[in-house]
Amino acid sequence: MITLKSFMSGNWQEGTGKPSVLVDPSTEEPIAESSTEGLDFAAAVRYAREVGGPALRKLTLGERAALLKAMSKALGAHRDELLDMAMRNGGNTKSDAKFDVDGASGTLGAYAYFGKGLGDARLMPDGDAVPLSRDGDWVGRHALVPKGGVAVLVNAFNFPAWGFGEKAACALLAGMPVIVKPATSTALVTWRMVEILDQAGILPEGSVQLVSGAPGDLLSHLGPQDVLAFTGSADTGLHLRSMQEILERNVTVNIEADSLNSAVLAPGVDPGSELYELFLKDVVRETTQKTGQKCTAVRRIFVPTDAVERVSADLVARLEEVVVGNTADPSVTMGPVTTARQLRDNRAGIDALAAAGTLLLGGSEPIDGVGAPAGKGYYVRPTLVRFDSARTASVVHEREVFGPVSSILPYDGTPEDAAELVALGNGSLVASAYGDDPEWLEGIVTRFAQWNGRIYLGSSGVTKAALGSGLVMAGLLHGGPGRAGNGAELGGLSGLRLYQRRSAVQGDPAVLARIFGGRSDA
Repeated sequence: MITLKSFMSGNWQEGTGKPSVLVDPSTEEPIAESSTEGLDFAAAVRYAREVGGPALRKLTLGERAALLKAMSKALGAHRDELLDMAMRNGGNTKSDAKFDVDGASGTLGAYAYFGKGLGDARLMPDGDAVPLSRDGDWVGRHALVPKGGVAVLVNAFNFPAWGFGEKAACALLAGMPVIVKPATSTALVTWRMVEILDQAGILPEGSVQLVSGAPGDLLSHLGPQDVLAFTGSADTGLHLRSMQEILERNVTVNIEADSLNSAVLAPGVDPGSELYELFLKDVVRETTQKTGQKCTAVRRIFVPTDAVERVSADLVARLEEVVVGNTADPSVTMGPVTTARQLRDNRAGIDALAAAGTLLLGGSEPIDGVGAPAGKGYYVRPTLVRFDSARTASVVHEREVFGPVSSILPYDGTPEDAAELVALGNGSLVASAYGDDPEWLEGIVTRFAQWNGRIYLGSSGVTKAALGSGLVMAGLLHGGPGRAGNGAELGGLSGLRLYQRRSAVQGDPAVLARIFGGRSDA
């Protein structure tokens, strides 16, 4: 049994009291334990502010970018070990584990590249200089500087590696130290990542800390220069955002919550065409990858009314090929959901959908996974439910089943109808649309952008290159309005904004030119 210590105030510390037990969800075998009882979270926050922040701010932006590159390389050197841990603690297939682990090192590497060109500056300009006098002797310019506090990164159970990597990349490049709080149930991978980075000796003192277990009173010590970046359920996000200490002290809060993402098929897409096959492939992958436990997973599939029967049959045929079981078995293509609670929630959610619609495949009944002990493991079958009316199927637009579960709904084929129906989900991280008609696609983009953080367009020209709507890219926005949290992460260098202060600087053009790195337009 591995004991997961927390890395706080420059030391690895073990909590007291009864520990939480981490299990292999394929077999329910205990694999690790953790506790944070008795740890001094106030001291960890002070350490980040007083040691980590100054250490990072001594570095130029280019040096911070080099730090991210070193972190990416250090984690890449332990890739196989991290993949094994992700499979055991997360119930991931190897492919799903790669999606998470490689996403972490890849995002760190991407931000190393983004930051490399920033050179020896310690602040970033935001926009051009603004003349403030007729003779040009007085100008103003906006500067982006790191906030003077700590970024607390609270991550969901489904992406213990990527969740850490994508938030830490932006915060560290901006110049803010981080305290990472992964979900306890799958904290093994994050714990090992921080241990690898610490052992490599590449982290400035106090720049990265880790809470391996319950956060205690950590959030009560945050203030106006701090950031709380959270990924998880909308309910938990609302609770965190509404905490009295968070509100009173104006702590910056960013929420990236689960959402009811959509896939929309245009009218006239021929069965058997490359575009139709892309649609089917994407929907099946985005329903079953990570056992459907992705914030970007497809939950609602909108199909022209005259194509519902055909698409339903084709998706059922593809989903029936999925082999559910212990991911240690090479024949398995989808593992279990991650925890016993997730299993209960999936079963209850499937029953709610099936009661309102027509169950085409799957269901809530217990199953044994291939290669797993009888009666053990948190297994759910790929499940597909069909509804005759999208507007009256309120449960589809209100309840997300965080597992391998999707619903098929009819629409009239127009961008207007599709947009109205997608918007019933009250805000999503991503929506995908498949068609070749430029006018139809334009109508989709102009209407979908209001309610979706990202729009993935599948057309005949991208069938060889497109990687699916569920893949979050470092250079593009990750976040969405309404139910999705109204947050914004990644998006290239704009991802640093969460961890920076924007301040207007006024003065002599020559002085500003020096401060802003000798730029002639200052």
